[in-house]
Amino acid sequence: MMAKKEQLDDETMALINWCIEVEKHLVAGGATQAQAQEHIEEHVEWFTDLFYDELTPEQAAKEALA
Repeated sequence: MMAKKEQLDDETMALINWCIEVEKHLVAGGATQAQAQEHIEEHVEWFTDLFYDELTPEQAAKEALA
């Protein structure tokens, strides 16, 4: 029997989508997709703070690449 899919709230979905956009900017900045994903996962609390500080995905990627 398959488990029910957990419904994510709008705020969580917005954060996930924001991180996907950050990942694209990290890749454009020279990271591989795997490196970008790993970096976001390792620093998820920092990226979450940037999201709530209302940085754009591009600004967050620039901070991460600095």
